[in-house]
Amino acid sequence: MHWHAYQWTGPGADRGNEAERRPASPGFPSSLVPPMRTGDWLAKPASRIARTFDNPGQAAGWMAAEYGKARGVLLLPERVPLEERLETAVDLLSRGVDVQWGEWLQGGRFVTIGVICCPNRHVSHPCPVRRPTR
Repeated sequence: MHWHAYQWTGPGADRGNEAERRPASPGFPSSLVPPMRTGDWLAKPASRIARTFDNPGQAAGWMAAEYGKARGVLLLPERVPLEERLETAVDLLSRGVDVQWGEWLQGGRFVTIGVICCPNRHVSHPCPVRRPTR
């Protein structure tokens, strides 16, 4: 197993366009908004992958770094300490469970930081790096 990292920051209202967030939608591959299900990130083009990891600890470290970039503009105070987030992320990723953090930011923006297991136990999408391009 390996893990693919994804990140999206944009207007929170954009998350409401459910059609573009489902793989069956013609606009899904080109849509920048995150999918409804975490595993569906794997159906996006490989160019959307921020990083790929062979180690869950490194993947969680990447999440922490991305979270750190957003920390100063969080809309609400942190509810879960970063150390606890990291401990949970490493545990879940090592057991084949996707981890995705989403937080509202000031100015009506939203950030999604996710690491997706590949292969994935909940969706049958092939590895985006290894599938043939169209």
